[in-house]
Amino acid sequence: MTYHLHLTDTAGQEEYRGLWSAANTRDADAFLLVYDITSHDSLVALDYFNDLIEMESEERSPAKPPQIKFVAGNKVDLAHDRQVASAEGLNWARDHGCGFMETSARNMVNIEETFALIVRRVVAARRGQAAPPTRQANVPTSGLQNYPTTIEDNEKGQASDANGKKKKGFFSKLSCCTIM
Repeated sequence: MTYHLHLTDTAGQEEYRGLWSAANTRDADAFLLVYDITSHDSLVALDYFNDLIEMESEERSPAKPPQIKFVAGNKVDLAHDRQVASAEGLNWARDHGCGFMETSARNMVNIEETFALIVRRVVAARRGQAAPPTRQANVPTSGLQNYPTTIEDNEKGQASDANGKKKKGFFSKLSCCTIM
């Protein structure tokens, strides 16, 4: 089975808030809300988008599966500039019924894993077996030692195992998903 992901990246910018209309949110199966761990204001800004999702979900047909919400704290590669503790991001996600992950787009930390988890939860919800929100943060507990720290460390940005061997990405193993 092939799954198609339609991603709308508003970057939280005011001029793109019109994309968050009923036409674009009511039929969505999932939402990925991203904040910057180096900006506490970006976490606070998630409240606005979460409120929009909640308002639109009230109008959603009860015959449709519940919408999946996931929060990603991005830029863990800039941990030295961190303003939002992992626990604070996790607590925000729990309080709003969201899954949680910390990521680094620059170093490709937990990027594929985040999308793979969202796809699995959407599939489960469609099957009527929705998984509950994540209760533990899926973040490296002792820094980024298992991940490349710079793009030069790993040209493709893939995680490496303890022996330095590149790990295959989730989607490359499955061949079930297409990101559009």
